[in-house]
Amino acid sequence: SFLAMTDERDRPRLRVYIGAAAGVGKTFRMLQDAHQLKAQGVDVVIGAIETHGRIETEEQILDLEVVPPQKIMYRGNVFDEMDLTAIIDRKPDVALVDELAHTNITGATNQKRYEDVLTLLANGISVITAVNIQHIESLNDIVQRTTGVKVRETVPDCFFKEADEVIDIDVSIDTLRTRLRQGKIYSIEKIEQSLNNFFRKGNLAALRELALREVAQHQAEVVAVGVLVHQL
Repeated sequence: SFLAMTDERDRPRLRVYIGAAAGVGKTFRMLQDAHQLKAQGVDVVIGAIETHGRIETEEQILDLEVVPPQKIMYRGNVFDEMDLTAIIDRKPDVALVDELAHTNITGATNQKRYEDVLTLLANGISVITAVNIQHIESLNDIVQRTTGVKVRETVPDCFFKEADEVIDIDVSIDTLRTRLRQGKIYSIEKIEQSLNNFFRKGNLAALRELALREVAQHQAEVVAVGVLVHQL
C-alpha cells in the first residue's frame, strides 16, 4: 500500500508504526518494508535505525543503503545523529527514520527527530518511522498514572495528522515479556527491574489498549476527511 501511495508522486507519504512498548517489532517491520520497496524498484535508504543490539534486527539491514550519521561534538564527547542534510542531498524516494521521539544533540539542524521527519517530507522524501505509544504528547499523563513512569520525550499530536498511515505493531503480553527475559529488549541487568515495573502485565495491557485506540482514532479521522473531500 505504501508503494502504491508513493507511486502517485503527487506528494511524499508518511507511515508511522506505533507499539505499546519496546520490543514489539516496529524496527524489524520497518526494515522488512524497506526490503519489499527495494525489491519493487523504490529508492529507499536508512536515515536512522536503532537495533538495540538485537541480532535478528541487525540481520535485516543486510544490503540496505545506510546514510552515515553526522558526528557532533557536545561537551567534549562525539555523538552520532541522523544526517538530515545528507539525506536531503541524496534525494531517495523513501527514508527510514527510527526513534521518532528522539531529542537531537545540540548542534543538529532541528531539536527533535520528528521535526527532521517533517523537513524530509517538505523536501519531497517519503518517510517510514516508528514510536512507542507512551511518547504521544496527549497520552503522557495517562501513561504516567498507569505505569508510574514519566516519559520526557514526546511527539505532539499534530504530527500524526500528517501521517497517511498509522499502524499498530502488536504481540501478546506473554510474548513481549518472554522477549524481555531472553534479553532481546534490554540488557540483562535491566530485565528483572523492567518485568516488575514498566513491563508488568497490567501496564502492558493498558498500553496495548491505548495503541489500538490511537490507531482507530487516526483511521476514523482519515475516513472523515475522505468523505468530506468527496462531498466537496
